[in-house]
Amino acid sequence: EILGNEKYQPESSDQNFRPGVITGLAWTPTGGDILFIESASMPGSGKLTLTGQLGDVMKESAQIAMSLARSLSASIAPTVNFEKQDFHIHVPSGAIPKDGPSAGITLLTSILALVTEKRVDPKMAMTGEVTLRGAVMPVGGIKEKVLAAHRAGIKTIILSRKNEQDLKDVPAEVKNTIEFVLVENVEEVLARTLNLQIDQFKLSGILFGKTAAETSVTVGN
Repeated sequence: EILGNEKYQPESSDQNFRPGVITGLAWTPTGGDILFIESASMPGSGKLTLTGQLGDVMKESAQIAMSLARSLSASIAPTVNFEKQDFHIHVPSGAIPKDGPSAGITLLTSILALVTEKRVDPKMAMTGEVTLRGAVMPVGGIKEKVLAAHRAGIKTIILSRKNEQDLKDVPAEVKNTIEFVLVENVEEVLARTLNLQIDQFKLSGILFGKTAAETSVTVGN
């Protein structure tokens, strides 16, 4: 009664996501937070639209994620023609600026979840940058991000194996409630999030121009 109506409501993982919506983790000057990345597609000409007050670094991450998704699409989603589809990626809370090199795997998973029509558990969150060769790079703010995930009810976190040392700073009572999946490449990310089994050596072939017939991808249920 004294404080009045609640003015700030923290994000919660208790939602039922459609394909294309993924839970990410962010660092802020006041601590960590979870954020949702949403992807949608519609008939078009291959245009990529980004909204949600994204900074230059995050926009570049989205472009890298889209290039990776297109490289993999011939085998993962052969019926999807990226040249005849427009894609829109949005990060809600558009009034809040967002930037930083930590959303690459979240962006990639969002796009591929959309085109494969697969749902990802909203209680699974991720943070990590991705390169064009498919490597998952370490990011900062791990302690703050893990604490935010714990507060939001996240049960599984995917992050770069090189960030394992940063988990030492996380209180044991928090670490014991979360499963940490340490990855080195997008093959491992997609296997855990979308049940897509991609041979890492074949992945290099996809990125460097080999045909779909020369690649090996198994799509699970």
